[in-house]
Amino acid sequence: MTDVGNASFRYRDTAVLSVTHIEAPVRVPSTDFEDRLADTRRRLRIPDHMLERVSGVVERRWWEPGTRFDDPAIEAGAKALADAGVDASRVGLLVNTSVTRTHLEPSVAVRIHHGLSLPSSALNFDLANACLGFVNGMMLAATMIDSGQIEYAVIVNSEDPRETQRTTIERLGRSDATREDYSREFASLTLGAGAAAAVLGPAGRHPGSHRVVGGVSRAGTEHHELCVGDLDGMFTDTKGLLDGGLALVTDAWREAHNGAGFDWTDMDRYVTHQISTPYTRAVIDAIDLPADRVPITFSHWGNVGPASLPMTLAAQAESLETGDRVLCMGVGSGLNTAMLELAW
Repeated sequence: MTDVGNASFRYRDTAVLSVTHIEAPVRVPSTDFEDRLADTRRRLRIPDHMLERVSGVVERRWWEPGTRFDDPAIEAGAKALADAGVDASRVGLLVNTSVTRTHLEPSVAVRIHHGLSLPSSALNFDLANACLGFVNGMMLAATMIDSGQIEYAVIVNSEDPRETQRTTIERLGRSDATREDYSREFASLTLGAGAAAAVLGPAGRHPGSHRVVGGVSRAGTEHHELCVGDLDGMFTDTKGLLDGGLALVTDAWREAHNGAGFDWTDMDRYVTHQISTPYTRAVIDAIDLPADRVPITFSHWGNVGPASLPMTLAAQAESLETGDRVLCMGVGSGLNTAMLELAW
């Protein structure tokens, strides 16, 4: 890599008008997965409750059997539009950021566009960047709103890890599964289902909305092999991912303060991508965040991929007050990181 640094950006007149989330209804405790893998764990001498103790994930959610994963994205998008008071006919952009997909084409976005009855003039497409997708979608929408190309944007996400976790448990349940296999697929067992949506629009026309101030992004693509997922499973170098992600976040944070003039040392809330206890603690310690301002949702939702950050933001919305400063912080496999400031 020749040039090292952040991309930084500031927005003039874009705001988050609403953010919503939908919790999947089926609770799946970590003990359920451990029970299914009891024979393997005994053979490999893996202790009880290690999944919960190491990751901090007590349970995760699944959709009801037969639920199409993109239906909750439509539901979340419709709720976000209603909460924002924006008619579907005025939407100029729909971005689906889901990692989950059941086919390669057409895009997931087309069914959501149809389900929301958006106009034919509304651009619609998928934006895939692992767990960073939703934040990237917000950045793109803000750029297009500021430029005057569109008036309103809807960003949606819905995740469903059920099939991935089924195949993972099947593989790890085989008699030839090793400790290395268990470690490599451990992160798959922490995933959860859920959905989120946000509506963005011109701040000047919506007093009381939540302005998108600006932020930074940074690439660490030398780490592109540390976490690789497909329709069959997710395979992770957990320690390498933690080390690489932590270094990337730390570097981005320092340059944001020193080079771009952001001061995020005393935000009212730090809404992070929800992964696990070790990762969250490591980030808090590395950049000296006040732990009581970092809400935790992975313990009962699991890692809901790109939906986890907006779901956490939506859950925090009622406790935020006008004037509060919020920093959205995410890392996506690959690796990429982004930090986006909102003025509530």
